[in-house]
Amino acid sequence: MEKQNIQSNQMPTVSASNEGNRKFMTARDIQLWLVSYIAELLEITQDEVDLTIPFDKYGLDSSAAVGMIGDLGDWLGVEVDPTLPYDYPTIKALSQKLAEEVQAKT
Repeated sequence: MEKQNIQSNQMPTVSASNEGNRKFMTARDIQLWLVSYIAELLEITQDEVDLTIPFDKYGLDSSAAVGMIGDLGDWLGVEVDPTLPYDYPTIKALSQKLAEEVQAKT
């Protein structure tokens, strides 16, 4: 089981002043965001979030997954296809795919 040891103060942020830096977003940055998001949503610690467990095992239904993707897209500053969590159903897989897409769009 691949768990994350992340403290909430490590979560990267993107604001209007640093949107130009999104091309430097890595899969690790996106993993940090997703771990923080899921931990907050489920009211668990970030240490309890495993990068390799499918989103549906965390109880994310389709509306929660769409909400997560919308918030993630806002954070990244790009439009994210809402079907990606189904094609890339783990934090590890989704973050890698999104890092590739964000870098390709910049």
